[in-house]
Amino acid sequence: MKEITELEPKALWKQFAKVCSIPHPSKHEEKIRQYVIGFAEEHGLEYRHDTVGNVVVCKPAAAGYEGHPTVVLQAHMDMVPQKNSDLKFNFETDPIQPYVDGEWVKARGTTLGADDGMGVSAMLAILEGKDIPHPALECLFTVDEETGLTGANQLGTDMLKGSILINLDSEDEGELYVGCAGAVNVTAHFEYKEEAAPDDCVGYEVSLSGLKGGHSGLEIILQRGNANKLLARFLRENPCASVSTIDAGGLRNAIPREAKAVVAVPEDQAAAFEQAATAFEKTIRRELSHVENGIRFGVKRIDVPAIVASRDFRSRFIAALTAMPNGIMRMSDTVPGLVETSTNLSRIEMACGKAQLLFMVRCMVNYGKKQVVAMIDSVVTLAGGRIEAQGDYDGWAPNPDSKILHVMKEGYERLFGKTPEVKAIHAGLECGIIGAKYPQLDMISIGPTMRFPHSPDEKVDIASVAKFYDFLLDTLKNL
Repeated sequence: MKEITELEPKALWKQFAKVCSIPHPSKHEEKIRQYVIGFAEEHGLEYRHDTVGNVVVCKPAAAGYEGHPTVVLQAHMDMVPQKNSDLKFNFETDPIQPYVDGEWVKARGTTLGADDGMGVSAMLAILEGKDIPHPALECLFTVDEETGLTGANQLGTDMLKGSILINLDSEDEGELYVGCAGAVNVTAHFEYKEEAAPDDCVGYEVSLSGLKGGHSGLEIILQRGNANKLLARFLRENPCASVSTIDAGGLRNAIPREAKAVVAVPEDQAAAFEQAATAFEKTIRRELSHVENGIRFGVKRIDVPAIVASRDFRSRFIAALTAMPNGIMRMSDTVPGLVETSTNLSRIEMACGKAQLLFMVRCMVNYGKKQVVAMIDSVVTLAGGRIEAQGDYDGWAPNPDSKILHVMKEGYERLFGKTPEVKAIHAGLECGIIGAKYPQLDMISIGPTMRFPHSPDEKVDIASVAKFYDFLLDTLKNL
């Protein structure tokens, strides 16, 4: 960690190195939560927590700022646990291994957790600082943002007293976010009959890897390959393969990078099946050459599976996967370049007579969300399944009269000599949910520059971290 802690600003990077050393995947934040509480106790700071695990650490106003409005700084404690398939790593017990690569900080084979370890580290650095001018602060550390915004959704209504909230979970320095998409999690369920694999078959494992994946909100606009959709396409084009199991994709908010299936192929069609796999890899490499450069697709012989799905279900299920909406559904009519509505087919599980599909549907407007859910429901119903929708939350509407927006635009221009971009984001920030519980809050979101969050390629730009932190300190000084 030494090379990390030598970076500037040292106060922030010291905390980030500590955050990386503490396992904190979504739904397993107890260790980092205890670190935050212990930090508060060590520094004599008041703190409070609610039943779901959110923590608020309070710091009194610096001298001369006692009459200024209380500011809430907010970040989430959890990180997306994604790793390369060839790496042995346990996110619940193993520390992240960050390293400096030129102008970036990356992690060895895993997500870095800069989303939102950077926000957490900035708050800890400010809480520890002795000579930082600032109003009274409430630093809100939330849990389980990445898998359903659980902390924000269940935030206690007696946790905050502030009137301004600065969310530290955006991913482009020099941009001020004043709105975000809402989302809903959709799960499709199927049950099917199994049967013995046909006689005279060869077993194969079909595998796809090497896709870039990424954040299903921020990077859906890049139209990268979806491993689940590509696997379904191959299986549809090769109906000779009876399907035993599928294990494809991962978390709802990550574009799927890898997919596997176990199949049984008649022996007299095995050579043609292998040739089809080779041809398919060449085809998708060519089709996606502008957005993907590491695609690996192939089949390898394994023991013949004893059980496969019935041919009827295989046909209906693969047809449903082929027809399922995925990716960008609509662009915004009012904000150039902003995705308004999207959906991510993130996970396919099929084994032992049951199959499940996971989706995250995002939209800046509620009616768009409902329409995409209806589309998914229609396809699933026609294929003989059912859906359930959970975790529905609204977006965050921009406020053109925001005081914090005015202060931060002026401050950025003064510090860096240029006007920051004011944007809305096609991702689920916690601001919308927190703002519904605390309607007095004037909110904005900022962060350093990150790339490829939610994937093992995640990285954070070192220079942008310094600008982000300086900007945050300047904002607190001038509120």
